[in-house]
Amino acid sequence: MRRLAWVVGGLFFVLGSILVLGLWASGRGADQAEGRVSTTPRPATELAARNRAQRSVAPEAARQVLFGDLHVHTTYSLDAFFTSMPILGGEGAHPPADACDFARHCAALDFFSITDHASELTPDHWAREKAAVRQCDAVGAGSDPDLVAFHGFEWTQIGSTADRHFGHKNVIFRGLGEDEVPRRPITSLGGEDINPWHALGGVMRAAAVVDPLHWRRYADFGWKIDQLAALRRCPRGVDTRELPADCVEEAPTPDVLFRKLDEWGFDSLVIPHGNAWGSYTPATTSWDKQLEPGMHDPVRQRLIEVMSGHGNSERHRTFREYHVDAEGGKHCPEPTEDYLPCCWQAGEIMRKRCDGLAPAECEQRVARARALAMEAGNAVDGVFPGTGAADWLDCGQARSGFKPAYGLRPRGTVQYATSLSRPSEGGEPRRFRFGFIASSDNHTGRPATGYKTDGAKRGRTDMIGPRTAFHAMLLDRRGTPEDPQQPFAAEPGIASPLQVERLASFLYPGGVVAVHAAGRGRDAIWEALRRREVYGTSGPRMLLWFDLENGEIRHPMGSEVELGGTPRFRVRAVGSFVQKPGCPSQVRDALSAERLQSLCLGECYHPGDRRHAIDRIEVVRIRPQLDPSEDVGRLIEDPWRVFRCETGEVCQVEFEDPEHAGSARDAVYYVRALQEPTPALNGAQLRTRFDAEGRAISVRPCQVGAGEEPGDDCLAPVRERAWSSPIFVDQPRGVPLPADRQARPAL
Repeated sequence: MRRLAWVVGGLFFVLGSILVLGLWASGRGADQAEGRVSTTPRPATELAARNRAQRSVAPEAARQVLFGDLHVHTTYSLDAFFTSMPILGGEGAHPPADACDFARHCAALDFFSITDHASELTPDHWAREKAAVRQCDAVGAGSDPDLVAFHGFEWTQIGSTADRHFGHKNVIFRGLGEDEVPRRPITSLGGEDINPWHALGGVMRAAAVVDPLHWRRYADFGWKIDQLAALRRCPRGVDTRELPADCVEEAPTPDVLFRKLDEWGFDSLVIPHGNAWGSYTPATTSWDKQLEPGMHDPVRQRLIEVMSGHGNSERHRTFREYHVDAEGGKHCPEPTEDYLPCCWQAGEIMRKRCDGLAPAECEQRVARARALAMEAGNAVDGVFPGTGAADWLDCGQARSGFKPAYGLRPRGTVQYATSLSRPSEGGEPRRFRFGFIASSDNHTGRPATGYKTDGAKRGRTDMIGPRTAFHAMLLDRRGTPEDPQQPFAAEPGIASPLQVERLASFLYPGGVVAVHAAGRGRDAIWEALRRREVYGTSGPRMLLWFDLENGEIRHPMGSEVELGGTPRFRVRAVGSFVQKPGCPSQVRDALSAERLQSLCLGECYHPGDRRHAIDRIEVVRIRPQLDPSEDVGRLIEDPWRVFRCETGEVCQVEFEDPEHAGSARDAVYYVRALQEPTPALNGAQLRTRFDAEGRAISVRPCQVGAGEEPGDDCLAPVRERAWSSPIFVDQPRGVPLPADRQARPAL
């Protein structure tokens, strides 16, 4: 049946090729216009009411808490453009104006940033995006703006091997003027990077044949690819300010990116994200190499994204995809209660195909299948073409923890990075001292969709799926092996049918970043980000304060202090508002009914009077390495302390660490505030079932489109949470602290 479908599709392709090739050239990117920004700001009365609500639960707080999203894509990004296509059930284009209106009216944010992929922005789109962000920001201009818009781009680096992989980083700029933002985004091109989107031209041409009613949208995609292909690369070794405005600027490694940002001289922040995402991160990738001289900029790279719509990258795990010995040989580990290695499962799939084989021959093939799986990378299902989630179960996935990222890479997690330390010539160890944020990484121009956790899989997450079974067959690249007993190797890659089948179960409504700011303006928000007085949540807008309070000096989250005695901490947390259905009246006045439905999906941030209860506070202590040979698993104490919350609106706890004074070690402390359980989309990921011995026996991935189960919202109860930025408590060094590490008096 599948072969017949391909034959029929091929005939359609041949008959329509001449027509489509002609239409292809007529695409002009109409689907990617910047759109028009709503000129209606949020009323000042709404902002004042929100501030009063905060004061009612934290009257002593010196600064107000503002919420935002610093990781948003429009269809100027090729992955967002691709997933907007009709063949995938996409909604169509979401230009920069959509991101602005959603942030202001649907999500009621205080600040946000567009971060489209630098390598996929034409000079025209870069200019249009800057103009749209300025228009968005100007709507609420004043001393107390309703929404502050920042501009940025995503440096999207994917290495083909672990030693060449540095991951993704968002670059955010403080100002919006032409003299405050680069003339060009800085791409990660020029190295051993992988960018699959430019190879999709043939897919879109075929789609235009089988879906001729939407030919123009496929043609627009081809137009965008053609525009990018025509761009010339900037000459190397030239100061970035002297390069032409219309060339593609390349920074294949972080040190080159930081150097180019230094040459521009603009106030900027570089925020890594997704370093633990196995969807594109090679196995065995780690943060270690990014502590090498030049690969980390502690002035700009002060924040890291803990949570996004692509999962939680916080917790380090002890499992490994495979082990590598001193000679470089790879060895497949046995399963544990928390992890089933895909290399091991490859052997089990082979074992089921051993009927009629001698035992020795079977074991030889099992070992061969495991070896091939370790070489296959993310395309592990290529070892046995035609297999899917039912065969591979939940291999490669973290079974425990809160909303984990797909294929979690333990040495790419935030905790792992925080535990590292390297000696330096100046005596002060080289470390990552990240403040923790969360954002959405939404690809439909919808910042911070996590204000409601209902089952709206499309739109609130990046979940996509083919519209019909026929479209699913066109997109299914699996073949049928001639010999089902013989394993087949696959080229390492970043996408496979198995990944497509399972990835939707690891997509979530987006997180938010919160700042403790002295005011609502751009400078106040930026300074809060710079000093790391920030925290992230998994979506709900919880309130969180975490301070070191020794004597009369208050050290808020994000601080670096030297202390030889006993540090004493105070935590205060307040749950998010229970949401009311629909949208507030001011949003209905600002947007038409049609736009309210198409953009906001008929649901907005609409807080009621009651808050969710805080269930508990968890404290994590990390004592960074004294020597690079130290096992980080012994240095990360998670949780180190747990405090159950009493009933009441505010959960407040105090604790101290009497071990610090005599430990001769620096320490890092941060807290998680967990809300009462509520239903969440993909709260149970693959919904794995186990037998009496704890072995996985089946999975039920979350699906959308042609394979979707009617009425299945993929909901499961979870404790939504907020992560504070750490407080870094060092042993006394005997030298004066730099100005940016000195304590601030309580205000």
